[in-house]
Amino acid sequence: MNTSFKHSLLTGIALLVFTFPLFARQPGIGYFRPADQRGLNVFETFSIDTVPYVGMRVRVGGNFTQQFQALSHENQAQPNMFNDTDLNSLYPLGTGFNLATANLNLDVQLGDGIRMALESYMSSRHHPEFWVKGGYIQIDKLPMLGNPQWYADHVSVRIGHTMPNYGDQQFRRSDNGRTVYNPFVGNYIMDAFTTEIGGEVYVFPSPRYFLMLGFTGGLISGDVRDYEQDKNPSILAKVGFDDQLSPDLRFRLSASMYTNPGTTRNTLYAGDRAGSRYYMAMEPEFFRNWRAGGALTASTEANRFTSGRFTPDFTHKVTSVMINPFVKYRGLEFFGTYEMSSGTHRADVDNRSVTQLAGEVIYRFFPNEQVYVGARYNQVSGELPGANADITIDRLQLSAGWFPTPNLLVKLEYVNQDYRDFDVNDYRHGGNFNGLVLEAAVAF
Repeated sequence: MNTSFKHSLLTGIALLVFTFPLFARQPGIGYFRPADQRGLNVFETFSIDTVPYVGMRVRVGGNFTQQFQALSHENQAQPNMFNDTDLNSLYPLGTGFNLATANLNLDVQLGDGIRMALESYMSSRHHPEFWVKGGYIQIDKLPMLGNPQWYADHVSVRIGHTMPNYGDQQFRRSDNGRTVYNPFVGNYIMDAFTTEIGGEVYVFPSPRYFLMLGFTGGLISGDVRDYEQDKNPSILAKVGFDDQLSPDLRFRLSASMYTNPGTTRNTLYAGDRAGSRYYMAMEPEFFRNWRAGGALTASTEANRFTSGRFTPDFTHKVTSVMINPFVKYRGLEFFGTYEMSSGTHRADVDNRSVTQLAGEVIYRFFPNEQVYVGARYNQVSGELPGANADITIDRLQLSAGWFPTPNLLVKLEYVNQDYRDFDVNDYRHGGNFNGLVLEAAVAF
């Protein structure tokens, strides 16, 4: 255990000990998504006003997740020798526990209809040290201007450093220690998640419909340098319909767009600094580290933290559109994704394009829907940088979960992922990983 992890662990324990008396009497926060099972299938919170304002309130919450992994992998790539080391030889993957991940969340009711969220990672795969993920302020009322009803009924604003509201999958994905909302263990193969500084304005013509327009700096962090190359902001938009059509039937449909005409390094598909769930799956045992001048480097859980994922490498220009239908009839749910993305990195001459499809069916049963079973199919196909043919990655996930209490979740997933049409000299050629992952989560 390294020194930074020891310090972050001790800090987390101290925070939990000193704030534990607060957990039993957590204050209500307006326009807030519950952190436990009650937060399932909650998307935008801008219409949720069930907590009367009684003054400033601070809510301390957290998430904790632990996995046991039993995966195996293989490939059919030709040997690629460098200094007597085959760069296409896969990491010797066995079974065992992954690093426990944890989040610390502070939510503050600043005023009537005004709340702040601050999110931190106490432990993660890529950054085991304690660090702040981001935060934002959400303004659903204007008490400083006499609380005009037109604003409370039809407008909301969110500003800060947070995930842009692109797509609905972000509301179901695992976010480091926060895994309760995800009925599966892994996120999508092409995982749209980043944090950027900006703002979003929402308009609600009626309770069923919403429109959003936003912009961000286009980068994962602040940057005031005057580059000779372009550094443009990102523009995003979203439109959606969401209604409880009957006591048994809910239907939602949304379409999102995110675009940046050119920036120094966009991270829409490479912004998750926490890391993926399938530790070292389909990773080489050694690789050439070009940040270290091409030196031969052993793979670790930190330097190969995106195992099982695919990034299209649209770091310069990107335009992405995501369409998400969601249907819930009693205990049966369907959630789908159709995503089209195109863009470039600096070395590209022409735009490349990638398409992602995903569909999942969940059935929840027993009192309070505390048990569920589910299946998800996910496919990504498109062009690699410098390649002359499209590649395809397919994944099947089968999952079962149990909520012993609304704050506790145990789930077991079987995953099988295939890599198709990669070049014979690519370590992913003929690749496959499969097996079981057991995950336990706490949320409060």
